[in-house]
Amino acid sequence: MNEHSAPDPDPGAATVSWEGRFFEDFVPGDRYRHPLGRTMLAADNTWFTLLTQNEAAIHVDADYASRTVWGRPLINSTLTLALVTGQSTHDISMNVMANLGWDRVRLPNPVFEGDTIASESEVLATRPSASRPDVGIVEVRTVGFNQHGAIVITFERTLLVYRRGHAPNRTLVEPIWDARTRAAAGIPEPESGH
Repeated sequence: MNEHSAPDPDPGAATVSWEGRFFEDFVPGDRYRHPLGRTMLAADNTWFTLLTQNEAAIHVDADYASRTVWGRPLINSTLTLALVTGQSTHDISMNVMANLGWDRVRLPNPVFEGDTIASESEVLATRPSASRPDVGIVEVRTVGFNQHGAIVITFERTLLVYRRGHAPNRTLVEPIWDARTRAAAGIPEPESGH
C-alpha cells in the first residue's frame, strides 16, 4: 500500500467504541460528566410540545409568552427531563434492562430557546436485584445546567442494569465488502492469494 491508496477493509478489525457500564462498574460516589451538550431550538420546543399534546401557550405562543414574567417562551420542562435523561445514557444506561422511576425531579431555573444544556450524574447507591440475578439496581442523581452553569433540572433515577456477560448481544452483522462496494469506496479488489 502506498501513501495514496486506501486501506484494505478488514471487518474483523472493527471494535465497538463504547459498550457502556455494567452493574459491576458503578461505585457509589462516582461522578460522570456526560460528553454531549445540546442547544435548545425553537423547533425542538414546538415539535416536542405538539408531540406530547401540551397545549400550554407559554411554550408555543411567543406573543403570549412576552407578557409573562419570563418575557419569552419557556422550553417544555418534560423536554428538559427527556434531554438530560438522554444525555446520561452514554454513562448510565447503555446496558439498562429497565428504568424503575424518576424521583425528586426539580426545575430550579427556566430553560429558554438558545440555552445549551449539559449534564452530569453521581452514583448514589447500588445493590444486587433480589429477584433477577442477571441485573443490579443502580440509583443516580443527575443534574442539568445551562451555558452559564445555572442548574435547570435535578432528578434521581433508579434503574436495572445488566451484569457483565448478561446483556443481550448487540448487532452481530458485519459489513460485506463486495466488488460494487469496494468500487464505490475506491478500494481495489484484493490480489489473488490473499
